[in-house]
Amino acid sequence: MTETRCADCPLRPLPLFLEHSPDEVELVQSLKRRELQLGPDETLIHEGQTDAPLYTLREGWAFRYKTLSDGRRQILSFLLAGDFIGVQQKMGDAAAHGVDTLTPALFCVFQRDSLWELHRRSPTMGFNITWLTAHEESLVDDTLLSVGRRSAEERIAMLLILLFKRAAALQKNDGANGVPFPLTQQHVADGLGLSLVHTNKTLRKLERRGLHRIADGRLFMRDVKALARLADLFGDGRPPPRPLI
Repeated sequence: MTETRCADCPLRPLPLFLEHSPDEVELVQSLKRRELQLGPDETLIHEGQTDAPLYTLREGWAFRYKTLSDGRRQILSFLLAGDFIGVQQKMGDAAAHGVDTLTPALFCVFQRDSLWELHRRSPTMGFNITWLTAHEESLVDDTLLSVGRRSAEERIAMLLILLFKRAAALQKNDGANGVPFPLTQQHVADGLGLSLVHTNKTLRKLERRGLHRIADGRLFMRDVKALARLADLFGDGRPPPRPLI
């Protein structure tokens, strides 16, 4: 596989990502070790893994999760192109969560000591890492709010809006023809703390009300404003401009 230089990354021209100086891009390039291609339903990071590198997801979808001893799973967050993965693991500690792919996915791989180099050689890029981790934490906070306080309808409405807006920001047409939606109902249930039966019933109920449609692996918004009201969403759900590592 021919690797792509960071300066030629197809994500950089997208309005979602902040513009970086040539020196910053070259710094990221110097720390990049390789690219990794995985298929769907493969594990990128195992729970408890002690040698996990850092990754940027360049193409595809993935998710972070934790499991209990009996196999019950909680999905912590869904990962889309541009997300920086693995920084939650402290230096030298075991990974507290796993990461699996939802689709074929391409990752840029960085050694863990890249964090030190980014902070040492570029305070701006070090701040960008802090911003990305804080943003990831805010997404998890939103999920916790949903699991703790929102009804099933409100939880699913929130998830659909946020994932649609995130995926649409990676497309030139801003989701006019729908966005990829590789989640199964089990993924939705595990991400929102719902049973599979309740998830199925609620998704069908919202679709019958004309709020959304899922077909052929794509998500279409029919009434975003009504979904936003139902979800009691703060803001419009559009992701803010963000750094790209």
